[in-house]
Amino acid sequence: MIFMDEYLQWLLIGVGILLVVGWVVHRVYVRAKAKHKARRLAAEASRAQTQRLAAEEAAKQHARRKAAADEAARVEAARRAEKEAARVEAERKASEQAARKDAERIAAAAVAHARAEAARTAEAARREAERRAQAEAQARQAEQERRAAEAAERAEAARIQAEREAAQRRAAEEAARAEAARQEAERIEAARLEAARAEAARLAAELAAREEAIRIAAAEQAARIAAANAAREEARRQAEEQAARERAEREAAAEAARLEALRMAAEEVARAEAAQAAAQEAARLAAEAAARAEASKPAARTARKSPGETLVMIADDSKIVRVKTGRLLTQHQYQVSYATDGLDAVAQLGATVPDIVITDVEMPGMDGFELTRHVRQNPATAHIPVIMITAADDRHRNDASEAGVSVLLGKPYEDDALIAHIRSAMNHGETQHGALVN
Repeated sequence: MIFMDEYLQWLLIGVGILLVVGWVVHRVYVRAKAKHKARRLAAEASRAQTQRLAAEEAAKQHARRKAAADEAARVEAARRAEKEAARVEAERKASEQAARKDAERIAAAAVAHARAEAARTAEAARREAERRAQAEAQARQAEQERRAAEAAERAEAARIQAEREAAQRRAAEEAARAEAARQEAERIEAARLEAARAEAARLAAELAAREEAIRIAAAEQAARIAAANAAREEARRQAEEQAARERAEREAAAEAARLEALRMAAEEVARAEAAQAAAQEAARLAAEAAARAEASKPAARTARKSPGETLVMIADDSKIVRVKTGRLLTQHQYQVSYATDGLDAVAQLGATVPDIVITDVEMPGMDGFELTRHVRQNPATAHIPVIMITAADDRHRNDASEAGVSVLLGKPYEDDALIAHIRSAMNHGETQHGALVN
C-alpha cells in the first residue's frame, strides 16, 4: 500500500514536469512565430519604401527626358534661324557684287568720255569702296551684335525654362520678365540699327556733296554730262541697295516672327498636354484613394488592426523629430511613413491613406491646422485620427478643435502617452472630431 502511494506521487510529479515542459516549449514557439511575423512585416515595409523611391526616380527621369527634348527642339529652331540668316547674307552680298559691277561699267564709260577725270574718278571710286567697306563692317558688327543678343535671349529663355521646371510657382513671373527683357532688347537693337543707318546715310550724303562740289569747281563745263550720268547711276545704285536691305530685313523679321509663333504654339500645346495629363493623373489617384478609403472603412469598423497592420504618417519639418518619433513607433511594431511638411503630406495622402496622422503645428508651406482641415474635407480621409504635437496646447486648443484635431499633445510628452493615444484611437475606430484629448 505504501509502495502504491509513492508510485502515484512520482507519477503525479512526472506528469507535472511534463506539463511545465510543454508549456515552456509552447511559449518559445509562440515567441519565435511572433518574431518571424515582425521580420516579415518589416521586409514588406522595406519593399514598399523601395518601390516608392523607384517610382519617384522614374518620374524624375521622365521630367529630364522631356527637358532634353524641349532643348533639342530649341536648338533645331536656332539652327534653322542661323541658316536663314546666312542665306539672306549671301543674297545681300550677291546684290552688292552686281551693284559693284554696274559701277565699274559706268566708270569705264565715264573714262571714255572724259579721260581728264580718270584720276579724280579713281579717287572717288577708292573713297566709295572705303565707305562701302566701312558700311559693310558696321553692318557685320550690327549683325554680330544682333546674333549675340539673340543668343543671350535664348540662354535666358533656357534658364527660365529650367527654373520653371524647378519651381512652378515662379514660372509665370520669370516668363513675363524674360519676355519684357527680350522685347526691350529688340527695341534697343532696332533703334541702334536705325540710328547707324541714318548716320551712314548722312555721312554718305556729305561725302557725295563734297565730291560733287570738287568736280563742279574743277571742270564744270567739261564733266557736266558725266557728272549727271554718274549722279543718276549712284542714286539708282543706292536705291537698289536700300531696297535690297529693306527686303532682306523684312524677310528676316517675317521669318523670325514665324519661328517665334511656332515656338510659342509648340510650348502652349506642350503645356496643355502636360496640364491634361496631370489632371487625368490627379483624378485617377483621387479615385483610387477614394476606393481604398471606402474599402478600408468597413474593415476599420468591423475589426481592429494590429500594430503591424497600422500605418502612421509623421508630418514634421524637423528631421530629428521625424527620426525620433519613427524609431519609437517602429519599436512598437507600427508601420511609419514620413512627410517633410503639410504639402508633402497632402501629396502622399493622394496615393496612400494612413491609419493615423501625427503632425506638428508650424511647418513651411502648409501648417498642421491646414493639413488637418484638408484631411477632414476629403471624404476619403475624413475618418483618420489626427494627433497634433504642440508646445502651447492651451493657446492652440480652439484652433485645433475648429480644424478637427483628434488629440492635442503638448511638448514635452512621454513616449508611453503617445503610444497610448494611438492605441486608443485605433481601438475606438472612427474618431469624434472636435472633442480634444490632452
